[in-house]
Amino acid sequence: MTRVCFELQVRPELLDEYLERHSPVRPEMLAEIAASGRRNYSLFLADGGRLVGYYETDDDEAAQAYLAASAVATRWEAEMARFFVGLEGRPDQAAVRLTEVFNLADQRAAAD
Repeated sequence: MTRVCFELQVRPELLDEYLERHSPVRPEMLAEIAASGRRNYSLFLADGGRLVGYYETDDDEAAQAYLAASAVATRWEAEMARFFVGLEGRPDQAAVRLTEVFNLADQRAAAD
């Protein structure tokens, strides 16, 4: 399993609309995320519009490829692109990935 964490910057003037678009996300987009193999997917919003996302997958390259080929995901990402600062390309593919530096389960397993 691969854990993926990423961040984006939401335009402050569009925060309310961004939150509305995720409450709830369209069922067909939820289905595509699940079909791609992503699970345990969460988004967290910090002050100032800093958005941190997390998901798990068995094959992130395959999940990325699935969503890149999906008409539903392409439409959603095109609609969502305007919400982000300094982004080139689709939000789902251009987000800045964060490096994992600690995982409790992994370290406990290694210590046993």
